[in-house]
Amino acid sequence: MKMKKEIENKRVSEVLTPHAVEALLAWYREHRRALPWRETRDPYRIWISEIMLQQTRVEAVKPYYARFLAAAPTPAALASLDEAALFKLWEGLGYYSRAKNLHRAAVAVTEQYGGEMPRTYEELRALAGVGDYTAGAIASIAYDVRVPAVDGNVLRVLSRLCASGADILDEKTKKRFREELLPVIPAAAGDFTQSLIELGATLCGPNTEAQCERCPLADVCEAHRTGLTGELPVRRAKKPRRVEARTVLLVRDGARTLLSKRPPKGLLAGLYELPNVEGHLDTDGVIAFVRALGAEPLRVRRIEDAKHIFSHIEWHMIAYDVTLSSDFDGLRGDGRYFLAENSAISEHYAIPSAFGAYTKYL
Repeated sequence: MKMKKEIENKRVSEVLTPHAVEALLAWYREHRRALPWRETRDPYRIWISEIMLQQTRVEAVKPYYARFLAAAPTPAALASLDEAALFKLWEGLGYYSRAKNLHRAAVAVTEQYGGEMPRTYEELRALAGVGDYTAGAIASIAYDVRVPAVDGNVLRVLSRLCASGADILDEKTKKRFREELLPVIPAAAGDFTQSLIELGATLCGPNTEAQCERCPLADVCEAHRTGLTGELPVRRAKKPRRVEARTVLLVRDGARTLLSKRPPKGLLAGLYELPNVEGHLDTDGVIAFVRALGAEPLRVRRIEDAKHIFSHIEWHMIAYDVTLSSDFDGLRGDGRYFLAENSAISEHYAIPSAFGAYTKYL
């Protein structure tokens, strides 16, 4: 990156001196947001919150967090959930692999640690779905272990504090910041971890102008001193998402709706969904699809278009509402398709938010 000014990047220890760390902790203790997962030192609850908060807004997580813990208050309770119940609790949060990994890890905690969350960074890091950041967050917040927890918020703060032009999406940059952060972590490791995250989520937030006049670290921030807060952090350009055209079918027979189950691997693996196919079908194509399943369309009506964005894919969807004739002797095909009672769908079948524009019709 070519910045406006040529400056010497600082190391984390040069800016986060003991005095600066104390100022950051004092700010956090006075100004931190009241969040439910901050009212506990229970490593299980902290773990659940950290997984839910990945790529999900804080306000969106709050009701899921409460509902999930009511149903699965311990690792053993989570381990005992069947997949349908687990996905129903997770419905709407997206990235369902997170829920699968939570379950796998809960089984390991139950079988290997007697239902008690492990206490070391290394043991936490070995659990399914737990990376460097999550292991550091749990270990520091729950147990005050002096280990770093470097997420996107922390990377933004450190990049600006040090005036670093390194790409924060590069694993080498993350590794460097973890290593440099390690010796400055105080005894109050949990508050320190959360103070950096809080600063990056609020005053030094993404996609907004840095609020340096309110920041407890403004006096030691190199980006603030040199006028580079608007240029930092540096991120490499992301590849454009692949656009896929899809046709979604809302196929109904009175009080029942046609569902299918996705394959066990790949996008939305193992989840229930409204039938959909690649490409944009016309009415004749819809009729042919339904007839191939052994049903006879009585009425086919085009309904609203919708778009859903995954990490690397965009679905551009058209949809049809199909009313079936009752004159058929059961569905044919590979067994993926079945008619579910509408009253049971809301209780038992987790349908991804990708179909949110159409599940409202149920």
